[in-house]
Amino acid sequence: MTLPSTPFNPATLPDNDNVPGNHYAYCRRLDGQLFMQTGRMIAYYPAPGSSGIRFEPLSSATITGFVAERFSAPLYTRDWVVATGSGHLLLGDRGYDINSYTLEEGNLTLRAANLLAFDSTLELKQSIVPGFLTLIGTGTFLASSSGPVIFAEPPIRVDPQALVGWADCPSPSHHFDARWMTGFLGVAGGMLGVVSGEERQFDFTGAGTVLLQSSEHAVDDPHLLKQLESQVGTLAVPGLTRLQSVIQSRLSAEQRR
Repeated sequence: MTLPSTPFNPATLPDNDNVPGNHYAYCRRLDGQLFMQTGRMIAYYPAPGSSGIRFEPLSSATITGFVAERFSAPLYTRDWVVATGSGHLLLGDRGYDINSYTLEEGNLTLRAANLLAFDSTLELKQSIVPGFLTLIGTGTFLASSSGPVIFAEPPIRVDPQALVGWADCPSPSHHFDARWMTGFLGVAGGMLGVVSGEERQFDFTGAGTVLLQSSEHAVDDPHLLKQLESQVGTLAVPGLTRLQSVIQSRLSAEQRR
């Protein structure tokens, strides 16, 4: 193992940028408050002469009113904290690329599993699209992706697995490719519960920007399962039976990979 000749310290770390030579770690200079997804802090340097950085759950009595104004996504509340203080905060996300983005009086919807942190000047709301969150206002946020992010303009159709988010444009609709679905590969895939980007896409129209990752490997999102579980109670026996069949087919397909 070869150690770096000059280890990083507060004087050599960047302010609000990726760690030099490392797209998988980001250094945020904190001087105030930051909403942050739990499990994404890998280290921090307290600012000299400060009391350091503290991390409080969104349910903490000292920040409840503040959270109510800025965080309106009940399903995700337990998985976020507010970082308060001064210093350099190092963030990582399971080896995915991390980048910083700026909103200026904007409206951006992002896959929930990709959102790492955002300024307290932004408002967060739960999107009507399952598994996505919406940021509104002016400020910066950090997001991860499987590979570099590509920015595209509508009209465009996107593989759902490659979608990171969209800004200042209407929510997408589903588009199904009838020729693919009626073909042999489509029939075989449907029997196994497999849905590909060639069969189903998100269809974006109107003005705005669509964010894509350069990979069809979506970041896992445990919250999406919670949303699906919350809807199971609305199903009767035929629907539950059908769902059980689809899940079993999907499990069989994954186990054969």
